[in-house]
Amino acid sequence: MPTVLFAWRRTPPPLLIGGAEVTQRLLAEEFAAAGWRTVYLGSHQAPWDQTTQLPLIRAFLDSHHTPYEETRGELRYRWNGVDCIAVPQHQTASTLHNLLSGLRPDIVFTSQEGAADLAAQARPAALVAGILHSVSKTGLGVLAGRPHHGLAVSEFVRRRAPHTNGTQIAVLYPPFAPPQPSQCPPRTKSVLMVNPILAKGSDLLHQIIHVMPEQHFTLVEGWWNTADQFTAHPNVTFVPRVYDMSPLYRGHRLLLVPSTVEDAFPRVIIEAALHGTPSIGTDRGGIPEAIGEAGTVLPRTAGPQAWADAIRAAGHETLGEQARQHATRLARPRLPDLKALGIYPATNAPST
Repeated sequence: MPTVLFAWRRTPPPLLIGGAEVTQRLLAEEFAAAGWRTVYLGSHQAPWDQTTQLPLIRAFLDSHHTPYEETRGELRYRWNGVDCIAVPQHQTASTLHNLLSGLRPDIVFTSQEGAADLAAQARPAALVAGILHSVSKTGLGVLAGRPHHGLAVSEFVRRRAPHTNGTQIAVLYPPFAPPQPSQCPPRTKSVLMVNPILAKGSDLLHQIIHVMPEQHFTLVEGWWNTADQFTAHPNVTFVPRVYDMSPLYRGHRLLLVPSTVEDAFPRVIIEAALHGTPSIGTDRGGIPEAIGEAGTVLPRTAGPQAWADAIRAAGHETLGEQARQHATRLARPRLPDLKALGIYPATNAPST
């Protein structure tokens, strides 16, 4: 049986923090569904501050009636066909060593914090693919470990990735799950924004909300809770972080993406579009690439009045169908793309 190993220093599935977590979870589940033995190594301590997430993981698994085994700080469980392992940060390298020698994986995927060391460790034993989730130092850092492949999540990221000897860099758009039929409330005139923090444009958002008192806004918690920053706005509803965004996408007429940073390829744009919800976003990073011709892209210098005008002018029905068609082309299996890149199916790569 072919074997694939995902190894990084963040939490393994199914806990969600951002796009990188969702992208890798869906890719791992696709391998599992295709008959691969799929193992996902992560840490139950956050790589940025070592904060333990064990109570949160246990509570989540218990709430979903998912059994787990815990031995000497190592947590093991199975989620959607993927064998997940969560260890303390200091055990990541040694656990990876044991998995490389015991599993003999055909492919190792790694990314984000500390991924260069993990890629270098795995490279002699397997074909290594580093996923480039962003153009930040963290996102591109895996290339320092010279993975055989660097998989950029957008053309924007590919253009920004530095040349690395021995690494083939190509675009692998993130996987997206097609929406499931469900009974949802009728679409309202409200507009939606996910992760209302400073880097994602919360300052501008405050101004937009102020100049559009007649417009209702729904804000969804992302990386952290910023609800207290929006209590002064009577036309705002703040929603705690949710696992299934489908009802929110289907219940709103527009998604706002006013990021001030160079987002690589915002998942929320495609996820919303799959539910017929178009986006208005800035011209930063990979946002225009994700929106395509199925939404509105505003210059980064656009002020709140320009945004208000665009929100009022956006015709949901036409743009919504265009967005759905654009997104549907991305909601397909990614394993054929990996095969075209020479990554799947694969045999163990020689040491180089």
